[in-house]
Amino acid sequence: MSDGLWVYLATSSLLWLSGTLVIWIFATFLAGLRSSNPLFNPTLISIVIIAVILYLTGIDYHRYFEGAQFIHFLLGPATVALGIPLYEKFALVRRNLLPMIVALTIGSLTAVGSTILLSEMFGFPEFIAASLAPKSTTAAVAMAISESLAGDPSLTAAVVVLTGICGAVVVTPMMNAMGVRDYGARGFAVGLASHGIGTARAYSVNPVAGLFSGIAMGLNAIVTSIVVHIFL
Repeated sequence: MSDGLWVYLATSSLLWLSGTLVIWIFATFLAGLRSSNPLFNPTLISIVIIAVILYLTGIDYHRYFEGAQFIHFLLGPATVALGIPLYEKFALVRRNLLPMIVALTIGSLTAVGSTILLSEMFGFPEFIAASLAPKSTTAAVAMAISESLAGDPSLTAAVVVLTGICGAVVVTPMMNAMGVRDYGARGFAVGLASHGIGTARAYSVNPVAGLFSGIAMGLNAIVTSIVVHIFL
């Protein structure tokens, strides 16, 4: 009977939806215990726990995603909601418009250009370059760009998450080492390179950093979608 119950639960969307939420709450709790350590990132912790569970239970990703897709759906509304702090702090943003445009242009060109250049150097197939090029944009946009260029959206999603985690982990020690103290500049840099995961980290450090990170993430999605189609 227990085997039959497990088979039923394993195929239930509710199990994986609830499990993902519980794991995220637990990961957030662990991250809160060591908030000063960037390695204690709730996204990274959640990914590791879920990956281990799926491996031990033999559940494939597609079955898991049938439940988790309800959380994935909220990615769009969450991204749109970043417009609220932009509206509230619009005067601050307007004062920093010129350096933001310069940083956005250089950052987007560097992210896309370096990927294409490395793909050419190592002889990667064109679909690999198309899958990796939008890695610094938020997942929903990156997957759409990848698909439009005949890339692999699933590979793009994995690289986007990896990029976000790496950025969230290294941003604080890197900015400290470089002597960058302005939270607007710090936030814009992490949002430009590490999209939503980096933005979540920025908000946990300072609200101004989170604001500029969210702006960078949104603007970079637009600019990258244009730049990628020019070079690929």
